[in-house]
Amino acid sequence: MFAIVEIAGQQFKVAKDQKIFVHRLQDKEGSKVSFDKVLLLDDGKKITVGVPAISGAAVEANVLGHLKGDKVIVFKKKRRKGYRVKNGHRQALTEIKVEKILSSGAKSTITKEKSKNIPPKKSPVISDDKPNPTVLEKVKKETVKQKKPGVDYSKMTVAELKKAAKDKGISGYTSLKKTELIAALNQ
Repeated sequence: MFAIVEIAGQQFKVAKDQKIFVHRLQDKEGSKVSFDKVLLLDDGKKITVGVPAISGAAVEANVLGHLKGDKVIVFKKKRRKGYRVKNGHRQALTEIKVEKILSSGAKSTITKEKSKNIPPKKSPVISDDKPNPTVLEKVKKETVKQKKPGVDYSKMTVAELKKAAKDKGISGYTSLKKTELIAALNQ
């Protein structure tokens, strides 16, 4: 019997009495841990695939110890530039031993804790006296305010916009960008 389980963001194929190294877990040495995010179960006769996880299934393991992995050397170099950087890194790992694989009857501890912390959704309050305008209506009103009958400034070049700003008597038009010029002319 084996299972594919997600532990600390990585997926592992585990079997009973197997020792594996996973990313560092917060649990103490000798403590028991349970992983309920089982993605696939194979008991020899039947294969069960979760969507995304199998409800009720779990993998129980025992923490054997915390250690550091082998040193990984990170070397960066840019040729002909004199740039060389050498760094070393040792990943923090936890060694666990799989005690048993439960196909059903396991308690889902993570989902219960998450559901307690989620606040209930509040429905939007809309009074009968004043209608509550949506964001789309606000945007439409702003665009209607910006568009005045007459000249369409968005189709003009920057030089034409600067000339129109000079004719209108706007000061400091030489340092303005196109969008700023259009906003100044629309006011």
